[in-house]
Amino acid sequence: MSKPKILKGITWNHSRGFTSMVATAQRFTELNPGVEIVWEKRSLQQFADMSIQQLAERYDLLVIDHPWAGFAAGTKSILPLDEYLSKEYIADQAANSVGRSHESYNFNGNQWALAIDAATPVASSRPDLFVKHHLSLPKTFKDVLALADKGLVGAALIPIDTIMSYYMFCCAVGEEPFASETEVISKENGIKALQLFKTLADKIDRSFFDKNPIQVYETMVNTDTTAYCPFAYGYSNYSRDGYAKNLLHFHDLVALEEGYENMKTSLGGTGLAISSSSQYVAEAVAYADFVGNPHTQEYLFFDNGGQPGHLKAWESEHSNVASHNYFKNTLPALQRAYLRPRYHGHMHFQDHAGDVVRDYLLKGGDEQQVLDKLNQLYIESRK
Repeated sequence: MSKPKILKGITWNHSRGFTSMVATAQRFTELNPGVEIVWEKRSLQQFADMSIQQLAERYDLLVIDHPWAGFAAGTKSILPLDEYLSKEYIADQAANSVGRSHESYNFNGNQWALAIDAATPVASSRPDLFVKHHLSLPKTFKDVLALADKGLVGAALIPIDTIMSYYMFCCAVGEEPFASETEVISKENGIKALQLFKTLADKIDRSFFDKNPIQVYETMVNTDTTAYCPFAYGYSNYSRDGYAKNLLHFHDLVALEEGYENMKTSLGGTGLAISSSSQYVAEAVAYADFVGNPHTQEYLFFDNGGQPGHLKAWESEHSNVASHNYFKNTLPALQRAYLRPRYHGHMHFQDHAGDVVRDYLLKGGDEQQVLDKLNQLYIESRK
């Protein structure tokens, strides 16, 4: 027998990101015995930070974050998948995108990854604690503040999540960030968004300033201290029976005020990309085709911990019954989610801006100085 072709992939360290890819790789090998795919994993922070150019030199397959799309287009470190997958396949992916997930990996007219996973910050609750404390789900930001006064609210407040949430507050006060080429947001709305964010942050236990969404959810399911999280990137794993000690339910965001639309969060999710350095491009493309297939997404990918990126899986009875309607409940938030910049250089801003906002939330200070620092980073990143 000839030696199998071995492809290496890199993904991130959570059941949602890892076991789903291992399961699809195993099944793909069963269907294609001459090909073996080995997945490795990195931390969530490394997932956000590490250059895909470095990764593409070492791996055939990469699970990436969409702000890297502009970098990919500039460096050609990964392949434009629209030149390798059929027009019909790409059209199906576009037509069944969860919100702007498919679009988020399209830059300069090419598709740099398949949106195999879709996410945005959504609300979550411990239903048993709501019953125990005789609580009702918040409907407005004022309701969230009242719940936070009881010490029952947590949020992901590490730098990367803080800047994503700041975009949410910018949208909530009526202005999407980055509309200008010289400032992140106008002075008036930028200050208003910072102050709104701080009113909540001041009521949240300081331990949450060191927690990412996974750590927030682990706190919620393993202790009885936190009953509600108003916004953190959603993880359907925690809404599935048996995954954790306690069950979470997930919900759409609250409105800023009664009569307003529900808040708009920053689109996340992950995409499957192929290294331009791979020796096995045909095999990698066939695997990407398999993972993004709606049937794989709805069953094999989801059943093994994945959070699909294909709309049919989000609307499926199979995935919703198994997740206490995670997908139906949060789909509206995905459909209106804000698509952040993806230009070549934006990662410089994303890597540093969260520290600026987080420091303000922790220590206070002059809001104009915060905006000045953000604008300086933004101008630097555009160069």
